[in-house]
Amino acid sequence: MGQRKGLLLVFTGDGKGKTTAALGMALRAWGQGMKVLIVQFIKSSIWQSGEQKAAEKLGSGLTIRSTGMGFVYEVDGDFDRHRQAAQEALGLAGSEISYGKYDLVILDEIFYAINCGLISLDDVLGLVDRKQEHVHLVLTGRNAPQEVIERADLVTEMRDIKHHFSRGIKAQKGIEF
Repeated sequence: MGQRKGLLLVFTGDGKGKTTAALGMALRAWGQGMKVLIVQFIKSSIWQSGEQKAAEKLGSGLTIRSTGMGFVYEVDGDFDRHRQAAQEALGLAGSEISYGKYDLVILDEIFYAINCGLISLDDVLGLVDRKQEHVHLVLTGRNAPQEVIERADLVTEMRDIKHHFSRGIKAQKGIEF
C-alpha cells in the first residue's frame, strides 16, 4: 500500500452539507482505526451538538473541540472575544497538526473565521504548510479563499438548490445540530 500522503480537502459553497461531509469522513477514518481531531471554530461547548454526543459515545480516537462562541452576529457583539477564541482554536489546531498525533484533522467553519476577520488567511496558509506529511487536513466553510483552493488536493462545492430555511423552517435537531 505504500506510505500515505496526507491530503488537503476543502468543503465549501453556499449549500448545506459541508460539516456533514467532514463528519462523515471523520467517522470513516475513525472506523479504520485512525485518530481524528475536529476543531469547531464557531460552535460553542456551552451546548452539546449531536456530533459531540456521538464522539463521547464512540470513545477514544475521535476528539471534538468546540472552541467558538457562536456566529458573530448571534452573540453580544463582543468581537474581541470571538477573535480571541478563534486565535486560540487556530493555535490548538496548529500544534496538533505540527505534532502529527492525529491522522485526520478537521477545521470546521475555518473559512467563516477567516471571512469575519477573526483569523488571518496567512496564518491558515502557514498552518497548512506546517502539517505533517501523513496528516489529512479538512477545511470547511463558505467562500473558501482562492489561495486555499489552489493548494487543495480535493475541493467540493456544496450548492444550495432548495433549503427549508427559505420557507421559515428553523434548524432541526439531528439535522443542523
